[in-house]
Amino acid sequence: MSERNPEQAPSRTVLLRGGEVHSPADPFATAMVVEGDRIAWVGEEGAADSFADGVDEIVHLDGALVTPAFTDAHVHTTATGLTLTGLDLSGAATLAEALDRIRGYAAGRPAGTVLLGHGWDASAWPEGRPPSRAELDAAAGGRPLYLTRVDVHSAVVTTALLDLVPGIRERSGFHPEAPLTGDAHHAVRAAAYATVTPAQRAEAQAAALTRAASLGIGTVHECAGPEISSEDDFTALLARAADGTGPRVIGYWAELIASAKDADRIRELGAHGAAGDLFADGSLGSHTAHLHAPYADAPPGCAGGTHTGTAHLDRDTVAAHVAACTEAGIQAGFHAIGDAALTTVTDGVRAAADRVGLARVRAARHRVEHAEMLTEATIAAFADLALTASVQPGFDAAWGGPDGMYAARLGADRAAGLNPYAALLKAGVPLALGSDSPVTPLDPWGTVRAAVFHRTRTHGISARAAFTAHTRGGWRAIGRDDAGVLMPGAPADYAVWRTGDLIVQAPDERVERWSTDPRSGTPGLPDLTPGNDLPHCLRTVVGGRPIFDRPIE
Repeated sequence: MSERNPEQAPSRTVLLRGGEVHSPADPFATAMVVEGDRIAWVGEEGAADSFADGVDEIVHLDGALVTPAFTDAHVHTTATGLTLTGLDLSGAATLAEALDRIRGYAAGRPAGTVLLGHGWDASAWPEGRPPSRAELDAAAGGRPLYLTRVDVHSAVVTTALLDLVPGIRERSGFHPEAPLTGDAHHAVRAAAYATVTPAQRAEAQAAALTRAASLGIGTVHECAGPEISSEDDFTALLARAADGTGPRVIGYWAELIASAKDADRIRELGAHGAAGDLFADGSLGSHTAHLHAPYADAPPGCAGGTHTGTAHLDRDTVAAHVAACTEAGIQAGFHAIGDAALTTVTDGVRAAADRVGLARVRAARHRVEHAEMLTEATIAAFADLALTASVQPGFDAAWGGPDGMYAARLGADRAAGLNPYAALLKAGVPLALGSDSPVTPLDPWGTVRAAVFHRTRTHGISARAAFTAHTRGGWRAIGRDDAGVLMPGAPADYAVWRTGDLIVQAPDERVERWSTDPRSGTPGLPDLTPGNDLPHCLRTVVGGRPIFDRPIE
């Protein structure tokens, strides 16, 4: 975790009044006092008068809503920034439009420059296919180009980039025409990102953290690792975050460990754990998520009805990693999407618990990223092993539903079982919500909305449950139970919003939900019904220090 400089900690006392304060300490609160980097008091307007003469600043909210700042529990910060500042194909509606964007972007760059881009999704294009290498070569004007699919688990590249990677055509995952996966993808990614200068990296990180702050995000969990970034990138990000001018950054480094010495190296990097995108498998969009039964649509080069994705880890490797992390007192975690990968992970964590003790494994709060294709058995294992499910509702919003990419990959019946948030909560599994940006954009209220209005109605959860998972859930995922909530003594991480009327909202009468009776005193939240405007961020504060501010009018 990035450490804030104590000499920079604010010592001022601030009274916020005349709004709505979302706090379990007082469901009718309209005011809040912050002393330094902590919340000192939450209550109603009448009592606020007694604080007015003794504070350094009074913020008149004019009806605005104050909530805990969001925590995005899965982010790739530099990649997000490079997308914000570079070639982004996420909005391209057709292959032809994507190629036009590439041509325009390449035309403004010097010959020989390695071009980086992200966001193509052929499943959404009428052509139904990614660009061919010949099309890319022409669009990029012969320049090296690395262009990741929206899920970042495969990429299309130009011939000029292939020529920079010796032996690339012999690596697993290389296809003469289809997108690259596996080792071939990792090799071209390493070659492409090796050309990013420290100045470009700093610009990208600043852009990503500035965007996060403008959206009311006070903390991000950076999911880094040797296969997807670099140690220099990781340590530079943690150093940037430590200056206290932007969101907090909790860093995870996805590297297998087997000893206390390995764990010490993880700590020396500044990582909170050996977790994040430690790949048990790949993604559904790239046909690399590991399944028990074959994909419904075979990827290029595979016979129909036989392809089940890619397993990167086995049960014994998972067990050894979890046991070593538990004994060293750091978090373990894995990227697991397919049902077979999730079985491997839960079986491995169970074997580690048999080795070092179930209570110790539970206390460590190990985590699993994405956890999409869960079964009753793996949900029960998550609950028993106290595994945190770090999930991304934006995935369902983008690719769920009977006509979405998941249904194409798995068939409608299997796809309907993905991302079962209601079942996870009912079983007592802790949730932490995030974006996996740049896979889906930084968009916290949109993420909450996607969890409530799930494309499979029985999987949706209440707005309060989703909001809690996107605020307090991220803190609990790192072992902190005192944060992510507006209560006296909690860190002063909060956001101020201009929004409409507040309500208590659940997606469907059949969903297991928290109380929706107004007489229960449940604090309200914005109406997230699809089509309604989402809240507009006015201010984001981390540790009592504003990191984003616009006039409250």
